Amino acid sequence: MVMSKVVVSNVDNYIAGFPKEIQKQLQQIREIIRRTAPDAEEMISYQMPAYKQNGILVYFGGHQNHIGFYPTGSGIEAFQKELTKYTWSKGAIQFPHDQPIPAKLVEKIVRFRVKRNLAKMKKN
Repeated sequence: MVMSKVVVSNVDNYIAGFPKEIQKQLQQIREIIRRTAPDAEEMISYQMPAYKQNGILVYFGGHQNHIGFYPTGSGIEAFQKELTKYTWSKGAIQFPHDQPIPAKLVEKIVRFRVKRNLAKMKKN
């Protein structure tokens, strides 16, 4: 179920490498990110989809039992209370395949990361 170790060149190819049900979840996260951060540059980094705007915003990836969402440490830290029903670590959140993607939470985290990167850029 996990994508093979084939090097992918874009997000469309990355998503296409997964079973249909997982593709739907990956596409949903992609659409939320693109809608919330329309100016972000979409790329492949660390062999998974990444979004950059004044620095890295978030990454996501498909796994056997979950979708991994990687909003960096600040994106986790700011939303710890809302993450209690998910498995999470210092830089990653796991959204299980058998549960809907928490669209509002993903949107809030992406919006936070956009603001955080902008503030950081203005500081420098």
